[in-house]
Amino acid sequence: RGARGFPSKKGNGACGQPPQGHVTGVKTCYISRDARDRTAPDMHPIPAPEAFEPGPADRPAGPAIRRGLARRCPKCGEGHLFDGYLTLRQSCPSCGEDLSHARTDDGPAYLTILVTAKVLGVFLVPVYTAWQPSPLVLATGFSLGAVALGLYLLPRFKGMLVGIQWAKRMHGF
Repeated sequence: RGARGFPSKKGNGACGQPPQGHVTGVKTCYISRDARDRTAPDMHPIPAPEAFEPGPADRPAGPAIRRGLARRCPKCGEGHLFDGYLTLRQSCPSCGEDLSHARTDDGPAYLTILVTAKVLGVFLVPVYTAWQPSPLVLATGFSLGAVALGLYLLPRFKGMLVGIQWAKRMHGF
């Protein structure tokens, strides 16, 4: 072994200065193209060819997102996605798709706050300039609007994120 535990320059692989024509000043390990022995002690292991094979193809995301926004199963679009308000079912009652892999975490809450604040923020100044309500009426009205819009959007955004995860085969789907 050479300095700092890197393989030495003997054998098929070498660490140190890059070959001619490459960026200089970068310490990188290089393995010659004719290196056949994957177990040589002075070389980095070469990954097996099957490590580079693609996984299963993605499913169509558009229909899955629309079904999730409708709070339906992303696979069949028939079964309900939730048991209650936000409790995700373990599996679809219609097609049997396993939904236990879904992990939406804070995504729906973040999107709900983002959209609710944007929508209500756009209407705040025009409502005030057109009708000039008292601050108490304005705060009450927009607070009720924020709660109503938030409660409406939250399960739909959670369903949308489950649909995206299902379409992209994330978390074991």
